Amino acid sequence: MRMSSVAPAAEPCRESARDIEQPDSRPQAASGGATSAPRQADRLAALIGAADLFRTPDGIAYADLEIDGHRETWAVRSRFFRRWLTWQLLSATNGVPSTQALNEALGLLEARALSGGPVHEVKVRLCRLGDTIHLDLGDPAWRAVEIDAEGWRLIERPPVRFRRPAIQQPLPPPERGGTVTILRSLLDLPTDADLAMAIAWLVAALADRGPCPVLVLAGEAGAGKSTFMAMMQALIDPGAARLRALPRGERELIVAARDCHVLAFDNLSSLPGWFSDALCRLLSGGGFAAGPDGDTAGMAGMARPVIMNGITDIVARPDLADRALFLTLNGIPPERRRTEADLWSAFEAARPRLLGVLLDAVSSGLRRLPQIRLTEAPRMADLARWVEACEPSLFAPGAFKALYSGNRNGAARDAIECDAFVVGVREFACREGAWVGSATQLYRELAPAAGTSGVWPGNARALSSRLRQCAAFLRSCGVEVLFQRASGGLRIIRLIVLPNSPAAANRLAGAKASPASPVASRPSA
Repeated sequence: MRMSSVAPAAEPCRESARDIEQPDSRPQAASGGATSAPRQADRLAALIGAADLFRTPDGIAYADLEIDGHRETWAVRSRFFRRWLTWQLLSATNGVPSTQALNEALGLLEARALSGGPVHEVKVRLCRLGDTIHLDLGDPAWRAVEIDAEGWRLIERPPVRFRRPAIQQPLPPPERGGTVTILRSLLDLPTDADLAMAIAWLVAALADRGPCPVLVLAGEAGAGKSTFMAMMQALIDPGAARLRALPRGERELIVAARDCHVLAFDNLSSLPGWFSDALCRLLSGGGFAAGPDGDTAGMAGMARPVIMNGITDIVARPDLADRALFLTLNGIPPERRRTEADLWSAFEAARPRLLGVLLDAVSSGLRRLPQIRLTEAPRMADLARWVEACEPSLFAPGAFKALYSGNRNGAARDAIECDAFVVGVREFACREGAWVGSATQLYRELAPAAGTSGVWPGNARALSSRLRQCAAFLRSCGVEVLFQRASGGLRIIRLIVLPNSPAAANRLAGAKASPASPVASRPSA
């Protein structure tokens, strides 16, 4: 819809005391047929006429407003749209609508959008449309950056629709001629490999296509982890709430994910099981239901990049560790410490060019992605392929592949050593060499390894489920887990120590030190 720009704020304040709900004092027509004034709700609805109303695929009513020469998109039930509609009546009639009239008008517009309006996606900060990515700058003119295989450019009226949550802050217009190496000094990264891993997460976060990675920072107190996270977020999706604590439940996580493109969780000591599971779904983009209107929490099928930190190793679940990039920050010596004001001043000066070089990399990725073929596909194959496509403008070709492999292998070893269940299964398989039986039999065999651990499966069914979750990590250390059916339909589990693997080496070393005693009773296959 095309409406005039809003008047100065003083005008509504002057007119806000008017009460247009006073009885109509005009004389009635002599014919006896009373000529009543149009209802306020009808006048409000008539003010916007054939409005540019639409709905999202998950059933939320929105409107496109033409304000000061640019288009803004707001949910019909949002506070801004309510204020805007009030001001339209105030400008047209010098009166303030009653609450009842305003609610009736909003209901009418919502019904019109949901019943006959077109369907459009509404995104926060980033939107991919075919082979083109749009990045919302969040500025008052509602401009965006358009990125495609030919490059990137500022545009006044993006073809996609963005939502502006209250906590969102603007990005600076990007500039050309930057280099990513300045990030190493700003973030105090110890090596070029660490810089490459941080840059890989940034370009992955700009891809707007799941699954997204989670960047996990570890390091001693005073290593600058919180500042690192705040700067990484500010490069792509700055917000008023830079860093968050651990959410209290899944709904709180959805609230955060709905209003931010990048989620940053600060100073975590451990991750509850529900949070690890929810993060895995959030990274892959599925499993959350949409909310009922534009102001409530809800998210359906939207992937979000995540960054989090802790002093200790906070990722212990193999399924989350397999989706993560890990960085360890060293303590900063006193002679190299900088004040927060000085550090952020240097960052803000460099931010436009840093954003520009990231956009150059994304453009390169869009251009080269169709030609990229992975000879060996890891768990996050889409991430590896995308970063490899973006590499030429960032670092030497092939650099990320080697770094990612080493990063994942280290993460696998750490996750295995932190998981008592995986360690117990690995040690049992190393002793046996090969084992076949039911989940109940395996549960009994592994009972001595359970100890007093609260994370050990409580029954055979839970043990089978954990084995499926940990199968990839067990395979990485040389233990193959197979789920099969024997004659008669009996479900069986087969554990095999793979040759030339770490588990096989451990088994050989154990056999030389102390030959393993044969198992007294082993089920046949």
